[in-house]
Amino acid sequence: MTLAQHLPVLQVVVPLLAGPAIVLVRRHRIAWAIATLVSWLALAIAVALAWRVMESGPISYAIGNWPPPWGIEYRIDELNAFVLVLVSLIGAVAMPYARVSIAAELPLEQEYLFYAMYCLCLTGLLGMAATGDAFNLFVFMEIASLSMYVLIALGRRRQALAASYQYLIMGTIGATFYVIGVGLLYLMTGTLNMADMTTRLASVTDVRPVVAALAFIVTGVGLKLALFPLHQWLPNAYTYAPSVVTAFLAATATKVSIYVLIRFSLGIFGQSPIIGQVHFHELLLVLAIVAIVSMSLVALFQDDLKRLFAYSSVAQVGYIMLGVSLASQSGLTAGVSHLFNHGITKGALFLLVGALSLRAGSTSLERLAGIGARMPFTSLGIVIAGLSLIGVPGTAGFITKWYLIQACLEREAWLLAALVVATSLIALGYVWRFVEVAYLTPPHDDLPRAGEAPMSMLVAAWVLVVACVYFGLDTSFNAGFAADAVESLLRQGAK
Repeated sequence: MTLAQHLPVLQVVVPLLAGPAIVLVRRHRIAWAIATLVSWLALAIAVALAWRVMESGPISYAIGNWPPPWGIEYRIDELNAFVLVLVSLIGAVAMPYARVSIAAELPLEQEYLFYAMYCLCLTGLLGMAATGDAFNLFVFMEIASLSMYVLIALGRRRQALAASYQYLIMGTIGATFYVIGVGLLYLMTGTLNMADMTTRLASVTDVRPVVAALAFIVTGVGLKLALFPLHQWLPNAYTYAPSVVTAFLAATATKVSIYVLIRFSLGIFGQSPIIGQVHFHELLLVLAIVAIVSMSLVALFQDDLKRLFAYSSVAQVGYIMLGVSLASQSGLTAGVSHLFNHGITKGALFLLVGALSLRAGSTSLERLAGIGARMPFTSLGIVIAGLSLIGVPGTAGFITKWYLIQACLEREAWLLAALVVATSLIALGYVWRFVEVAYLTPPHDDLPRAGEAPMSMLVAAWVLVVACVYFGLDTSFNAGFAADAVESLLRQGAK
């Protein structure tokens, strides 16, 4: 076999081996170099896999040459190739940023531990997306979660430890619910291979265990993806974690969990009639609407910029769930493309907010008065990424809103389309709060004079800012590839 044929497993093995290697080296500069190299290798592998999927269809890789469903299978199709590109892209951008950011926020003796935990977190997230085995997914979920708890706890303030503990408790409950649901599915189908499980589930006649499995899995994964009202861990975790950790988790962790929910609800359960019997999409629609409206309003009244964008993330998850709940080609395309669009947008925002924190010493809006003149490129980046968050034409965020409104109009849900537009205006309100503080409010005399962000941090953040505009103009990947993934998923569910 050639090296190219091993790419699905190398996507996971490379960062997995890097974690212990960094612990053995214990040198912070070498640790950063290893983590950066691994991140860029992961991106190259993800792009190569996406290209192969586009050219020749899904890729199946049998671990240990045990053919599925007897052995663990890594199966790469359009949907998870899309997610792999997002996760590895954010990691590749975050690592150059981390060199200065982590040195400023962590003691020197802890830096190598951060990079080791980052590599393990990257392993878990990539593994969750790549694997075709439901229990193997649980193993990677735990690898990602355990490393996330440590990464969040590394924050400078005491509240970081409390936020990490809260996430640990809720994350453990979520993982437990997920594995109970998988156990019930194994009981009814006799397999853990997700493709095989999909086929066998269609012939199961006793639906009560299947309904219980659906409830456990949706609740467990809902905790991981911060589905309203299971989102309580997210605002504190994003607010008190180190800046680069917040950006990486906001752009990737919830997105991978959303992928898992889509894979189970539309893929595995898609051939079972219970989705309609339990009114799954109707329930998801209600939760999505409440999340979008309530969390957007809560974000509007936050006094800390990092916390403001944290609550915005819960609202943006609501937009993704709204697209999924519509269960149409346009709605699902909106939801899947927003995985990518919101990932790059929120990644850019949190990286830039981290630069503000480094130079101004705080992310409090009061402390950021007049920051637009002192940090012009950082502030401009926040404004542009904020426009993408609102959904202004010419930005990646607009693509999501376009497909969402189109899906609502196809169902003649005029009020739902109006809600999408109205809540975008709320997003305009909380983005405007930064604009007002940064450009229209004179700085306080007692505040330190902040200079522009370090070049390595600024360039990394601006890569994602430029991506917000680029993918708003060229939609062949974020919308086109997402549409192909949705079409394949719906075709699979209709078999």
